[in-house]
Order: sequence, then C-alpha cells, then structure tokens
Amino acid sequence: MPQPFGFTYEQRGDGTVVITHRGRSAGTLRGGRAAKFLAEVESGDAQLVMARWTGAYKFGNERVARNHPRNRH
Repeated sequence: MPQPFGFTYEQRGDGTVVITHRGRSAGTLRGGRAAKFLAEVESGDAQLVMARWTGAYKFGNERVARNHPRNRH
C-alpha cells in the first residue's frame, strides 16, 4: 500500500537498507547506519524518519523566506 508521503524501505538479506521515494531510490544504508535507521524507524513515525535520513524534509523557514523583501515580486 502506498504511503502518503511516498517513502518506503526494503531491508535486504545482506543487512543493506534501500529507501525509495515514489518508486525511485532515495538512499542506501549499510552496516551500523542501517541498524541505527531500523531502530529509529521502529520507534517513531516511519515517514518522517525516512524523510530525515534522505534529506528530503522541510526546514521550517519557507514562510520566512517567501516574505523576505528580496523574494517578493
């Protein structure tokens, strides 16, 4: 079933974790990083965790940047 934000992950037999976003590869984790990711996914919101680990998340300053005089048209 597709997730609302489109992130999914697959744990492979060799311990590698592949994160995909809307069917396209967004990141590959191996070794200790993969284990840390899996522990974090189990304990929190999986979509948010995957977005954070791939760098595909909002930084919270979009509204401020839009209102800056340099960005007004």
